[in-house]
Amino acid sequence: MKKSYLKNGLKDGVPICLGYFAVSFAFGMVAKEMGLSTFQAVLLSITNVTSAGQFGGLNLIAIGAGYYEVICTQIILNLRYSLMSCSLSQKLDSSAGLGHRLLVAYGVTDEIFGVSVSREEKISPYYSYGLIVISVFGWVLGTFLGVVSGKFLPASISSALGIALYGMFLAIIIPPSKTNKVICGVVIISMIGSVLFSILPYLKEISFGFRIIILTLIIAGIAAWLFPVNEEYKEETAHAA
Repeated sequence: MKKSYLKNGLKDGVPICLGYFAVSFAFGMVAKEMGLSTFQAVLLSITNVTSAGQFGGLNLIAIGAGYYEVICTQIILNLRYSLMSCSLSQKLDSSAGLGHRLLVAYGVTDEIFGVSVSREEKISPYYSYGLIVISVFGWVLGTFLGVVSGKFLPASISSALGIALYGMFLAIIIPPSKTNKVICGVVIISMIGSVLFSILPYLKEISFGFRIIILTLIIAGIAAWLFPVNEEYKEETAHAA
C-alpha cells in the first residue's frame, strides 16, 4: 500500500514538477546574476521551496538587507503555509505520527496543498511524499540548470528569459483580480502604495524589505477586516475549483 500511495503521489505531482521547473529556471538565472554560486542557489531552493520567498529573499540579499529584515519578510510572505498546514493536517491519515507530519510540512506549497485537499479520501503521508519528491526535484533541477545555463547563454537571451519572473507574478494576480473586485482593489492599492513609498520624502528612506512588511500588514489587514471571506464564498470557490 505504501508503494501504491507513493506512486500515485509521484504521478499526480508530474504537472507540478514541470511548472516548478520553468519558474525555478528563472530563479536560477536571477540568483546567478546576483552573485550566488551554484551550490548556494541549489541549497536555497532545497531548504525553501517557495517562489515568492526565494525571489523576495534574493532582492533583499542584493541590497544588503539585515537578518531581521529578511526573517520578517519571509515570515509574512510564507505565513499562508501555516494555515495550509493546519488544514492539511486534518486530511492526513490519523495513523500519521508527528514525524510524518513534520516531513509533510516541509513540502507544503500552494500547488501541493491544492492537489492534496482536492482528494476526497484521507491522505497517506506516503502519497504526500510522492508529491513532494517529484515537485522538489523539478524545483531544484530547474534552479541548477538556470544557474549553469546562465553562464553560457548570451546576455540577450538571459535577459529575455528573466521576464519569466514578472510573468509568474502577473499570472498569479490577474486571474483572481478579474473575478473579484476586492482582490483587484487590493492589487491596485498595493501598486499605488509601493510607488508612494518610492517617491515620498521619509517613506523612500525605508528599506525595501520593510516596505513589503508595512504594505502587506496594512493593506491585507484592512482588506481582511472590511471584506472577510464568508463561508458561502468559500463553498462557491471550492466548487469552481
